[in-house]
Amino acid sequence: MIEKLQKKYALSRQGAKDLVKGCVACFFQYLSLMVPIALLYYLVSELMNGDAGYRKDFYIGGCVICVILILVTTWFQYNGTFFATYIESGVRRISIAEKLRKLPLSYFGKKDLADLTSTIMNDSAVLETAFSHFIPELVGSVASTTIVALGLFAFDVKMAFAALWVLPVSFAIVLSSSKLQQKLGRKQMDAKMACADGIQECIETVQDLKSNNAENEYLKGLFKKVDNVEKRMIVSEFGNAAFVVSASLVLKLGIASVALTGAYLLTRGELDVLTFFMFLLVASRLYDPLQGALQNLAAIISTKTNIARMKEILDHDVQTGFEQLTNKGYDIQFDHVKFAYDTSETVLEDVSFTAKQGEVTALVGPSGGGKTTVSRLAARFWDASSGKITVGGMDVSKIDPEKLFSLYSIVFQDVTLFNNTIMENIRIGRKDATDEEVIAAAKLANCDEFAMKLPDKWNSMIGENGCDKNFYHCKALFRRRETENFDCKGIFEKCSYHTS
Repeated sequence: MIEKLQKKYALSRQGAKDLVKGCVACFFQYLSLMVPIALLYYLVSELMNGDAGYRKDFYIGGCVICVILILVTTWFQYNGTFFATYIESGVRRISIAEKLRKLPLSYFGKKDLADLTSTIMNDSAVLETAFSHFIPELVGSVASTTIVALGLFAFDVKMAFAALWVLPVSFAIVLSSSKLQQKLGRKQMDAKMACADGIQECIETVQDLKSNNAENEYLKGLFKKVDNVEKRMIVSEFGNAAFVVSASLVLKLGIASVALTGAYLLTRGELDVLTFFMFLLVASRLYDPLQGALQNLAAIISTKTNIARMKEILDHDVQTGFEQLTNKGYDIQFDHVKFAYDTSETVLEDVSFTAKQGEVTALVGPSGGGKTTVSRLAARFWDASSGKITVGGMDVSKIDPEKLFSLYSIVFQDVTLFNNTIMENIRIGRKDATDEEVIAAAKLANCDEFAMKLPDKWNSMIGENGCDKNFYHCKALFRRRETENFDCKGIFEKCSYHTS
């Protein structure tokens, strides 16, 4: 069962165990709320027989026990759901981030930043609510109601049917809306992603928009996306509410059904007053948790879209390979390599060349010619469609990516500086380096020219100020790898390889 819960709800093993514990805690918590009804039933029974006055201490003690029982079960329920859920939420976010680190670059080519951010933040938050509220409370209320239902049948079968016939009907109404709710949920998610993409694009291109006076035109399109999100959310909520409210109305018919059936049986002499009173008392309490269960059931159905998005990341295949390096030298060889980012357009067709160790190999050509693609294939950001790529005689497709990266120092076109000092930005290339080693590498990359002009020199705080490429050259040198992979614009339009 634990494995099924892990697979169904994208949980860790401990998270699945905690979910079961939370459901059990909710079961006992709901069951404890029925204990006062049993105590009240016995009190009324003895009042009708005139014996209650002799057992005053029993009922006072019973009330105290009921209060203690409810408090204790509620404490366990709170700890078993909320605390455990938030611990699992942290584990889930970390596991997703760790999985993203291991995924091939081809996966990120199909996903944008807004989509991935939404999965880590929004989808995780939705599942937090599901595992702390929806699922445990649904299971707890259904399980406790089943126990109560068995007790009702033990008292009177006809009255039990009168009280319980509304339950399967109500749940059937909500379950029948499953496909519609999932469809509405997907459309709502698509609208949210389109809006998030628009906001992300606006942030990334705000300078271009301002310089071309295109803000107003762009914002018109963005506002339309925001309005569409609002529209889709209203439609989705209305679709869910229509079924939940209908089911709740049917559920409320249970009280009327108990009253009418009890009155009919009472007039025929088939039911005593005390049993009738007990069924009315139970019915007044029985449907409250189930009304919440109907809402929880609808919410659980809606979370299937979020779970599917999260499982897409967690279940995606990662690149694997040998962890032991057996390379002989550092020559990079492409042998009849063919590659396409998708099946519609081939980027590289029958490419063969050798970038020899100790030499500079430059790939020169027009934009879109595949120079950056060659660099990415050499580092196994993607796997070639056909052909073979080797480094030092080793097939890169059979090497563990992290082990392969240990052979490379890479400089990308789009580079980023951390909000830290010059010294620490360079030290990222090799964390155990001394200050003297950092400065020596910086001088090789000509970083010392502007660093020495700053007030705090090497300890000056920096960001994106036009010097990022120099720093990346410095970090590439600093890693002391035998293969340096540059993807930069200089005398040539792009230079994709520099092996030394």
